[in-house]
This record gives sequence, structure tokens and C-alpha cells, in this order.
Amino acid sequence: MQEIRSLAKHYGVKSSRLSKVKLVQAIQHTEGNFDCFASATDAYCDQPDCIWREDCFASAKKLKQ
Repeated sequence: MQEIRSLAKHYGVKSSRLSKVKLVQAIQHTEGNFDCFASATDAYCDQPDCIWREDCFASAKKLKQ
């Protein structure tokens, strides 16, 4: 999570009080990408080069339970 907060700071995204999911989505949006982190509830994603891909699937699985 510290690494994610550091990346958020680099992009000027305020990280206080944001969950991991919301913080990553804010970073994705700021980068000009789809802000879809943890939304791959069916384990499908059409963004194969996304740096968040593996963590995204794990987070989506947790949210689905």
C-alpha cells in the first residue's frame, strides 16, 4: 500500500482516506487509463499490459465474496 501511496503522490492524487481500490482507480484515471481496478469480477480483462492486472483480479475476487 505504501508503494501505491507513493505513486499517487507522484501523480498528485491525494491518498488520505481512500481505500486501495479507490486509490488505484484514481491513479488509473489520472494516467488517462480506464479506472477499472477490481472490476474484473468475472476474471476477464481486455487490458493485458496493465500493471495492476494480477492485483486487480485478486482484489475483485475479494470484493465478490
